[in-house]
Amino acid sequence: MADRIELTGLEVYGYHGVYDFEKEQGQKFIVDLVVWTDFTAAVADDDITKTISYVDLADIAVGIISGPSMDLIETVSASIADHINDVDGVLAVEVTVHKPDAPIHHPFSDVRVVARRSRKTPGTRT
Repeated sequence: MADRIELTGLEVYGYHGVYDFEKEQGQKFIVDLVVWTDFTAAVADDDITKTISYVDLADIAVGIISGPSMDLIETVSASIADHINDVDGVLAVEVTVHKPDAPIHHPFSDVRVVARRSRKTPGTRT
């Protein structure tokens, strides 16, 4: 069974959406990350260089959300998942992108999409 690093509630301002006003005005997005890894070596030596930095994970997500505009949050979520899945030591990743101010004209509590990526063997993405 793998260990996990979880980062929840990361708030980032971005310009994603299918409507022009979303691309022009932007809005808040919230990102949750779950990264499966093995931090046995890091724990044995109490050495950050032998684990995955949650700061680096946050930077990846922030870079994508605050970067070039995309129409779909599915694309945003998948892009974050693909980039994190390429980080050394990642066995699997689940990325949830919330769009709390989505242009829905009915009461709602959340809109979110989830992308999951994993490796069958080290260095191989699926």
